[in-house]
Amino acid sequence: MAYSSKDFGRTRATLEVDLPERLIHREVESNARDEQFSGERKHPVFVVDLPSKVLSVTIGGLSPGQSTNRHRHTYETILYVLEGEGFTVVEDRKVAWRAGDAVYIPTWAWHQHTCTSERACRYLACENAPMLQNLGVALREEG
Repeated sequence: MAYSSKDFGRTRATLEVDLPERLIHREVESNARDEQFSGERKHPVFVVDLPSKVLSVTIGGLSPGQSTNRHRHTYETILYVLEGEGFTVVEDRKVAWRAGDAVYIPTWAWHQHTCTSERACRYLACENAPMLQNLGVALREEG
């Protein structure tokens, strides 16, 4: 249910489970490549398609030597590196990472990811973009 300011007093005092029909997205990397999103980012992105209204999860990949576009957005991101080594430049700080590391990207910070290993890099990106999209304040800007 969507609420407006006139509904402030109607906020529920008890919790209820909003259990969606679908709770699993099987074989994400086999059938969830988003071609438009991947094309804009210039690297493969697989979107985890689950009904979260607050969090999003994507799986990104970079070829050896490849970098993402320099960009920023109004949502926070935590990257968990699944495979490979590389670095992320956040504003003017260079953060080196490898498989098993997690990297935090703050809101509206310019950043760019680069794979420096001889094999491809893969990472899981967790973001609060859906929450901001639902509020109408999710913005992204390419540098």
